[in-house]
Amino acid sequence: MRKLDTRALEIFVAVAHCLNFRQAAEQLHMTQPPLSRAVAQLERRLAVKLFERDTQHVALTPAAVALLPLARQILGLLDAAEQALHGDGAAPPARLRLGLTVSVDADLFRGFTTALGEALGAAPLELSVAPSPKLVAGLRARRLDAVIVALPTRLFGLDVLPLKAQPMLAALPSGHPLARRRTLRLDDLRDEAVYWFERARQPAFFDHCDQVFQRHAFAPAFIREPHDHHVLLSDIAAGKGIALLPQSFAALRRSGVAYRKLAEGDELAIGLGLVVAPGHPQRALLDGLAARILG
Repeated sequence: MRKLDTRALEIFVAVAHCLNFRQAAEQLHMTQPPLSRAVAQLERRLAVKLFERDTQHVALTPAAVALLPLARQILGLLDAAEQALHGDGAAPPARLRLGLTVSVDADLFRGFTTALGEALGAAPLELSVAPSPKLVAGLRARRLDAVIVALPTRLFGLDVLPLKAQPMLAALPSGHPLARRRTLRLDDLRDEAVYWFERARQPAFFDHCDQVFQRHAFAPAFIREPHDHHVLLSDIAAGKGIALLPQSFAALRRSGVAYRKLAEGDELAIGLGLVVAPGHPQRALLDGLAARILG
C-alpha cells in the first residue's frame, strides 16, 4: 500500500505554501482540526516529521523541503492529465502571459524570465508589470496565466508559492550625515521626511508595515512616493527625503544616493510569491524555475 495519495499531497502542499494551518484549511474548504489530524497521520505513515510548529510559527523540516517540489510536480501532472482527457489541455498554450509586481526592481526577475523564455521555446512569453492587486485581478479574470506578486497580498484563495523575501533598506542622500553609518534604525529617521507609498497600491503590505511602524513608534513626516522609482531616486539625490525600499533597488545606482542597511529591514521585508492559474499546464515548469532561481 502506498504511503502517499493525492489528498495527502494536496494537504501537505497547502500547509507548506501557507505555513499556517488555519489558512491552509480555508484554502482546502475544511476546518482546522481535521487538517491537523491529516497532517499528523501523514507524518506517521511516512515516519518523518514534515513541519516544526508552535503557537506562533510553522516551518518546513528538511524532509518537507525535499518532498515539496516533487509533490507540486505530481499534482501538476495530474491536473494536466485530467485536462487532456477533456481535450482542453493536450497541448501547451501558444503563449504564456506573466505578470510581475512593480514593488521590487525589475532586474530581480531577469534570470527567471530568461530561463522561462528558453524553456518555452517557440511559445512567446508576454510580460506585464503592475501593482500586485491588479496582477491578481488579471489572473482571476484569465487575462494572465501566472503572476509574481508582493506579499502579503489578498489572493482570494489562490495557491501561492512563497519565494525569497526582500528586506527593506534606507535610500538617502549620499551627503546626509546618516549616510556615514553602515546601519540605520527607524528611530534614526523619525525626524526626517520619508517617502512612502499610498495604501491603494498595495493594501495588505501597507497594513503589514503600518503594524511594524506602530511597534517601533515610528511616525515621521511621510511624503507621497512617486510611482517612477527613477524619479524617486532623483528626488532623494536632491535632498528632498529618504525612502524605505526593498533590497533589490540597491542595484539602481544613482549619483547622490546611498543605500544603507536598516536594522528593522527584516521586519518590514516584502515577500514575493508565484501564483499560477489553477490547472495551467505549465504549472510544474513555473514552480520549478521560480523555486530554483527566486526561492
